[in-house]
Amino acid sequence: MLSYTIRRLLMVIPVLIGMTLIVFFILRLIPGNPAQLILGQRATKESLEALTSQLGLDQPWYIQYFSYMKGLFTGDIGTSIRTGAPISQEIWPFFIATIELSVVALLIAIVIGMNAGVISAWFQNSWFDYTAMVIALVGISMPIFWLGLMDQWFFSIDLGWLPSTGRENVRDPVTPITNFYLIDTLIQGDFSQLNVVVKHLILPACALGTISMAIIARITRSSMLEVMRSDYIRTAQAKGMRMFWVVYKHGLKNALIPVLTVIGMQMGILLGGAVLTETIFGWPGIGRYIYEAINFRDYPVIQTGILIVAAFFVLINLVVDLLYAAIDPRIKYH
Repeated sequence: MLSYTIRRLLMVIPVLIGMTLIVFFILRLIPGNPAQLILGQRATKESLEALTSQLGLDQPWYIQYFSYMKGLFTGDIGTSIRTGAPISQEIWPFFIATIELSVVALLIAIVIGMNAGVISAWFQNSWFDYTAMVIALVGISMPIFWLGLMDQWFFSIDLGWLPSTGRENVRDPVTPITNFYLIDTLIQGDFSQLNVVVKHLILPACALGTISMAIIARITRSSMLEVMRSDYIRTAQAKGMRMFWVVYKHGLKNALIPVLTVIGMQMGILLGGAVLTETIFGWPGIGRYIYEAINFRDYPVIQTGILIVAAFFVLINLVVDLLYAAIDPRIKYH
């Protein structure tokens, strides 16, 4: 197991290097000069040339790339062109905000999606099965931006139950410790702020997790139907074991491998695909941070942001692979 983990971690390095190369060249194809965006349309030619030289954008592409890679290998992930601040100081609060949103969205998707899939397989061809799968089909087909806007209109504007934008109450901000606001409010013992943070999380997390919930429900149902036809399930039933334990203890455990694969993929997709959700709900996450950087042609921020998301996605896949062996003892890694 250890040797397999080390080999997989070593394989991450060329993957991430390839990612930096692809992102670097794609960004250079975007029209527009960052210096022009910073100085404005009335900037003189001399000031534009001076700022372009200061940013290193007048150098050949290979010098810019190797300068960027040298910084990465020495622990310097760059400086924002737009703000002039080190990216390492700026990006982590945004990244952690996205992780918090994505984890909550995935937990909602797992709890509702897996149970819907299990119960649908348990009561196959029942009204619950048909209803759950129709809802899952609608959930997969529903655009996040439309669902987010409808959630805002119904739960925030019409009913007034939940806030429509933001991560906290701007008049009473959370004092950041870990930048995970749920954890920070618990550490500080401020349950009124915890209630506010949870309310701000509900709408974006539900909107973001809807598609994942539908996919997990469909995959869980399909995997459970296959398992429920197995001989050991019939044997457990014949021994008089309660059906609940047959389904959840024996059936679900053996149906988890494909479900776990989908969950791992969905976590990476949620992390990288939260741009629309964060924009609609004004969530200060990394998706919104990268989106604003694209508007200002802030190359270092875009490159670093995408690299961090890619690295996190690769590590999630590694964790999922290792969990296979924990769930199914028949799987061995050498």
